[in-house]
Amino acid sequence: MTSETDTAAQGPMAPQATAPAALPRIRLFYWSVRRELWEHRVVYVAPLAVAAIALVGFVLGAYHLPRIVGATNTLATASLPPDVRAASEFAANLASKSLAIPYHFIAFALFFTGLLAAVFYCQGALHGERRDRSILFWKSLPVSDLITVASKMAVPMLVTPVVVLAAVVGAHLIMLAVSTVVVAASGQSPSALWAHLPILRTWGMILQGLPVITLWYAPLYAWLILVSAWAKRAPFLWAVAAPLALALVEKLALGTGAVWSWLGLRMIGPFQAAYLQGQHEGVHIASPVDWDQPHMWIGLVLAAAFLAAAVWLRRSSEPI
Repeated sequence: MTSETDTAAQGPMAPQATAPAALPRIRLFYWSVRRELWEHRVVYVAPLAVAAIALVGFVLGAYHLPRIVGATNTLATASLPPDVRAASEFAANLASKSLAIPYHFIAFALFFTGLLAAVFYCQGALHGERRDRSILFWKSLPVSDLITVASKMAVPMLVTPVVVLAAVVGAHLIMLAVSTVVVAASGQSPSALWAHLPILRTWGMILQGLPVITLWYAPLYAWLILVSAWAKRAPFLWAVAAPLALALVEKLALGTGAVWSWLGLRMIGPFQAAYLQGQHEGVHIASPVDWDQPHMWIGLVLAAAFLAAAVWLRRSSEPI
């Protein structure tokens, strides 16, 4: 009787279990990126912390602003002797640059902090889940290795630039508000302050430079992710030692330094370009390397190769 009942229940009219619908890859990628931000808060906490510390220092030194703003209004009339007029113009220009220095400094500090946070995130991106054995759980989910590696690469390539830009804009606005209050409280017109602050120009340079700089460092991020997927211990040490060993072998075997020169260009290229242009234009934030440099495209090809290798390694990854 029981077997007949079971057979009837399993007839053609009985409801059948259906597999859950597969989630779109874009949605899986989105939630994978959010998972990285949940687990690695340093990506956005570090720039915000540096911005807060810099703002405290700026507020403590804001009592100098009325004197500097007053110096920018120094008039150099034709009736003055030439040497006095030249000294007056020099003092006014120096005061004007002094007003802009804190804004350039905090922009550079936040960018450098974001770069460091991205580097340390990448060197542990795949190594951490192998070390704490959470890889067994994450690989049981319907998320491919390609999406997982891509989401980890998206943190330094997409999230970090947005965080840095937002932190810079927010810090600049707070600095502008504090400066305006201090100058107005001293009895001077805030318009004299606003006329010498290159905030919009600095934001424009950051918007122009961040995408280029991010792509410039793409092979560095991809290399760190690759080593993180391979190394059992000290991934950062392996990531640094391998290219240095290659440069040493080239120097001893061939007597050339092409690898070392390429590594140096890859590490400090944007900063060197910014410094040279800053010396020419009198600012400290400048456009970085250009899109049409062959090193840019070579680096992107290397980044794609490193990420492909990282995907292949993760497929066979096991807990350490």
